[in-house]
Amino acid sequence: MPLLAQLPMMKKIQRTLIELANIHRFVMRFFREVFMPPYEIKEIIRQCYVVGWKSLPLISLTGFITGVVFTNQSRPSLAEFGATSWLPALISIAIIRALAPLVTALIASGKVGSQIGAELGSMKVTEQIDAMEVSGTNPFKFLVVSRVLATTISIPILSFYTAAVGLFGAFLSVNQHEDTSFRVYFDQVFEAVTYLDVFSLVLKAVVFGFTIGIVGCYQGYHSSKGTEGVGRAANWAVVMSMFLVFIEEILIVQIIQAMRA
Repeated sequence: MPLLAQLPMMKKIQRTLIELANIHRFVMRFFREVFMPPYEIKEIIRQCYVVGWKSLPLISLTGFITGVVFTNQSRPSLAEFGATSWLPALISIAIIRALAPLVTALIASGKVGSQIGAELGSMKVTEQIDAMEVSGTNPFKFLVVSRVLATTISIPILSFYTAAVGLFGAFLSVNQHEDTSFRVYFDQVFEAVTYLDVFSLVLKAVVFGFTIGIVGCYQGYHSSKGTEGVGRAANWAVVMSMFLVFIEEILIVQIIQAMRA
């Protein structure tokens, strides 16, 4: 009985190991294909438009609210110690180091990751990927490489935009209570931010963007047949992207802290 009871667990472990091996091969294939011609520049630009420009309204609203809410939550605590003058510095460090790339990645995981998974999953189900192979087009190059590069390029840009919108929202909140001028506020912001903070934002955003793109493409490219497979691909693209983003956040924070030491 104990041996029989262990069989389902062994099968789950086996499936997990097989899945990890498939993901590893998928990532390695991406790095092989990305440097080989043809370079699908038009498709990359189109995907950057889809990932970046079409995400701006949601990113703008989320970034603005993040800045306002964080300021409103932080100000009373600092006021207890008479340290509200430190509010711009605290806000800038928090937004640029952590909130901007993380919020952007989570929004992109839900919007872009699911879209990529569903789109490629639908193409898999309708055999469009097979048709591209028959016609002589490299579907991996055209569909996967272009989308992963687009997310890797767009997420850092969106993260800087989120930081700018968040800092502006925070300024409006600070100005409402402290009557701080725009120039004084941003002078304190730029004094508090270091090059390592900016590097942290860029590093996180690039890693997050690559992760969202590669996970969404993998789930869609290897989705099972039928409409259920498409839904599962979109769902797992979001779940796995968010999970990996949080894991990467922890690891990158440890790396940045080691660099500060």
